Amino acid sequence: MTNEKKQLSPEQREEILSTLKARFEKNMNRHQGIDWAKVQASLESNTEKLWSLNEMERTGGEPDVIVHDKEAGEYIFYDCSAESPKGRRSVCYDREALESRKQHKPQNNAIDMAANMGIEVLTEEQYRELQKHGNFDTKTSSWVKTPANIRKLGGAIFCDRRYNTVFVYHNGAESYYAARGFRGSLRV
Repeated sequence: MTNEKKQLSPEQREEILSTLKARFEKNMNRHQGIDWAKVQASLESNTEKLWSLNEMERTGGEPDVIVHDKEAGEYIFYDCSAESPKGRRSVCYDREALESRKQHKPQNNAIDMAANMGIEVLTEEQYRELQKHGNFDTKTSSWVKTPANIRKLGGAIFCDRRYNTVFVYHNGAESYYAARGFRGSLRV
């Protein structure tokens, strides 16, 4: 994917903008006080970010605006699919974890996939912010950005929502499961 041009055709741009606008209008509770016209203008002036949003959509993330960082003048999109995005599951945490597996390696890892898509893996704080806007990951779980001190010891953390509560757990970074993926964020 690194050789791939991060550009969308005019038709693809129109399609992703239409999808994002429809989702924005359907879920106004996620972004009260934010004007779609301003979001769209920001997207249209930054086609590489639009490409990244298309990648989020293509892999099942259903991105939507969650935060408007007024100080930075940026809109922040999070993956808002009900469950961890289907196109990003069965991945271990990072490249080091992937390379440490001797057998039964997953096809990819969360950190590299996010980087190739031009997005960031959600932090635990961002994951908790997302959960204020709905019930996400009630059947799946999502890797979140792991603090360096935990990762240095071979671990990684993930979150889910059970019993109307957000839980943070740990696993070996090399582990992967069919029901665990990752959620991303993108600043535009």
